Amino acid sequence: MRASVEVADIFRAAGPAYRATHAGHLSLHQLKVMSAIEHCRTAVMGGHVEACTDCGHWRVAYNSCRNRHCPRCQGAAARAWLAEREADLLPVGYFHVVFTLPAQVADIAFHNKALVYDLLFKAASETMLTIAADPKHLGARIGITAVLHTWGSAMTHHPHVHIIVPGGGIARDGTRWISSRPAFLLPVKVLGKLFRRLFLTRLMALHAAGRLAFFGALAHLADRRAFLRHLSSVRKKNWVVYAKPPFAGPQAVLAYLSRYTHRVAISNSRLLAFDGAGVTMRYKDYRRDGADRQQVMTLATHEFIRRFLLHVLPRGFHRIRHYGLLAGATRKAHLEHARQLLGIAPPPDNETPDEPTDVRPPCPCCGGHMVVIETFERWRQPRAPPHSTASTGTTAP
Repeated sequence: MRASVEVADIFRAAGPAYRATHAGHLSLHQLKVMSAIEHCRTAVMGGHVEACTDCGHWRVAYNSCRNRHCPRCQGAAARAWLAEREADLLPVGYFHVVFTLPAQVADIAFHNKALVYDLLFKAASETMLTIAADPKHLGARIGITAVLHTWGSAMTHHPHVHIIVPGGGIARDGTRWISSRPAFLLPVKVLGKLFRRLFLTRLMALHAAGRLAFFGALAHLADRRAFLRHLSSVRKKNWVVYAKPPFAGPQAVLAYLSRYTHRVAISNSRLLAFDGAGVTMRYKDYRRDGADRQQVMTLATHEFIRRFLLHVLPRGFHRIRHYGLLAGATRKAHLEHARQLLGIAPPPDNETPDEPTDVRPPCPCCGGHMVVIETFERWRQPRAPPHSTASTGTTAP
C-alpha cells in the first residue's frame, strides 16, 4: 500500500526550488538521485500495461528507478540480496556489533566520505578479525558481513557500521570449528581500543599524504598541528563498540538483514505529513526509554531535503561488504569447510533454477492472473484500451 506521504512527493513539490536555491552547491550525483526519486514509477520511466486473463480489467504499471537511495525501490533489492545470502547462513548463533565514529571524526568524514567511510569499514573489520584470531579470546578465523549506515534517526550525520558475525570460526590450523560462548563473542573494551588505534593511525596517514579535504569551519584542519589538536580529545576517550545480544537463530538474522542492508536515510512509512512548508516525521530519541523514545518532529522542507542528501553515498561506493570467511571468491570454499567441521549437510545445489516467481499483484476485480499486453518507452503514455474492452465493464486506471 502506498504511504500517504512519500519522499518522492516532497522532492517533486519542493525539489525545483531547492535546486535553484542551492545551485552550484549540489553534486551531479545528488542531482541524479533527486531526479531518480522524483520520477520513480511515473511515465518518465516508461512501463507496461497489464490485463486480467479472466475479466479483462487492465492497469498501467510504471517502471522503478532502482536507485539505491530511493525508499520505494529498496524492498525488491533487499529480497533479491537476501535470497542469495540465505545459503551462506550456518546453524550457529549470530552476533551483532556496531562500530561508531566519534563526532569529531564524523565531521571530517562529512567532507571526505569515500576515504573515511572506507577506512571505517577496514578498521572495524580488521579489529574484529584480529581480536577473534587471538588465542586469548576466540582463536579462530571468523566471517563478517558489514553494513554502513550514515544517519541517526533524525537524519543527522552519524556514520557507523553494523557487523553481523557467526558465533565462532575455523581454528587457525583448519582442523575444527571453535564456538564462542552462547551470549559472549569478544570483549568490547578490547575491540574499542584496537579500533581507535587502527582508525586514527590511518586517518593521520591520510592527512600526512594530503588526501583529506577541509572546508568551511574545518578549513583550519589542513594544518597538521591543528589537525592533531582536533583529534587530541578522541585519542584519549573510549571509543564505544556496542555488542547486541545474539540473534535467536539464522532466520532471525535474515529478518534483521532484511531491515538493515538496503535501508535508506528515512523510509516513507516514517513520514506523517507534508504541507509544502514543512515535513512531519517520526524518529527515535535514544536518550529516552520506553514509549517516550518514539518522538515526532517537523522540519522545514529545505532542511528535510538537505538532511536526506547528506546520506547520498559516493558513486560506486559499496555499502555492504564481506570479510574473513565470507570474503570474495573464497567464500564458497570456506563455508563448505565450516559445514564439514560442524557436521552438517551442504545446501542443495539447484542446477536448474526454479522459474521466477510472478510478482505482479492479482487482478483487483476478480483476483485473476495479470499478463503484460503492452510496453511503452520512457516519457511515453500507454495507448487507451480498445472500446470493446471498455464495453465489458472493466475499468482503466
